[in-house]
Amino acid sequence: MAHMTLSTSPALTVGFDLDMTLIDSRPGIHACYQALSARTGAHIDCDLAVTRLGPPLEDELVNWFPAQEVAAVADLYREMYPTHAITGTLAMPGAREAVAAVRAAGGRSVVVTAKWEPNAKLHLQHLGIDADAVVGNLWAERKAEALREYGASVYVGDHTGDVRGARAADAYSVAVATGPCDAAELRAAGADVVLADLTEFPAWLGDYREAARA
Repeated sequence: MAHMTLSTSPALTVGFDLDMTLIDSRPGIHACYQALSARTGAHIDCDLAVTRLGPPLEDELVNWFPAQEVAAVADLYREMYPTHAITGTLAMPGAREAVAAVRAAGGRSVVVTAKWEPNAKLHLQHLGIDADAVVGNLWAERKAEALREYGASVYVGDHTGDVRGARAADAYSVAVATGPCDAAELRAAGADVVLADLTEFPAWLGDYREAARA
């Protein structure tokens, strides 16, 4: 997908995280870890692993594989991922409506995620979540690279790392308490607002735009 330049960015660009923000990838990732464990013979506590989604894959794999094997195992996991993880993954409540609300407001949505970009795109295609752009392989403060490039004024995520990314990009940090970090943690990390989930986002966006016009 061609990158927009800042000069052609619309007045409203909203960034969204993927895992546990737009999609509940726990069932699919659990299945992929089970398959990886069977393939490699390594023990992986799949139930535990899916409680801490957000950071890069390698940060999880280092708990189950020797450090020198992590890069190769990560490649294997990503290769296996489309077979095991896509169809079992669900849209989070309000995900499609949140993206649609941005479009209805004349804006664009860009998904910025630590997930490997090709697999992130497969999730969105499978679930019919119609983002305008997808940027993968970025975590925490590095998410600011894409948020700045696309001119995002808002970034929505479920993890304190997402809050840090928004802050680094000088974007308004909208946190949803649907992932591994609870509302108190998200507020302590510096989120500007914490929503219970994305079903609250369209109303929030309306209020945000009204305040911006005031």
